[in-house]
Amino acid sequence: MIFLELFLTFFIIGAFTFGGGYAMLSLIQDQVVSIHGWLSPEEFTDIVAISQMSPGPIGINSATYIGYSVPHAMGYGPVLSVLGSLTATTAVVLPSYLIVLWICILFEKFKDNRYFASILRVMRPVTIGMIAAAAILLITPYNFIDWWSWGLFAASFAAILFFKANPIWVIIASGVAGYLIYGIG
Repeated sequence: MIFLELFLTFFIIGAFTFGGGYAMLSLIQDQVVSIHGWLSPEEFTDIVAISQMSPGPIGINSATYIGYSVPHAMGYGPVLSVLGSLTATTAVVLPSYLIVLWICILFEKFKDNRYFASILRVMRPVTIGMIAAAAILLITPYNFIDWWSWGLFAASFAAILFFKANPIWVIIASGVAGYLIYGIG
């Protein structure tokens, strides 16, 4: 059943990702595009873009959108597609919740333990590597998109960096520019 597959997939992603949503992207892409084949690379790129623009963590937003899209693409109705969203979202959050709960309970006992401190120190470079892997995956040739997209990226980057433009206005302007360039469909 697709809901069990979504739960297990996103539970594993949530359990083995350190560093937040951006670090999750490479694992999500591997599972959703490469292993299960639920989405094409282009659809995944679209989900990442929508997830970045939506309020909230990108990993959770991606899980929610994928959880809706997969059952919907399989012919399930809107109610079961929403159930897919809830399933994927719960699954991706649950490991972190359980781990943090466990750490909070045990932290007082181990806060002065040097081995515990060493484990936390080792996790920092691993997290940086996973975020770098996500960035590299998003700029690979099959995710190149087109020159218009790169132009919008460059213009947005320059507006924020050099002209100190408000990011909200840059997002709105990019959306309008995207609509003018690409139209509705």
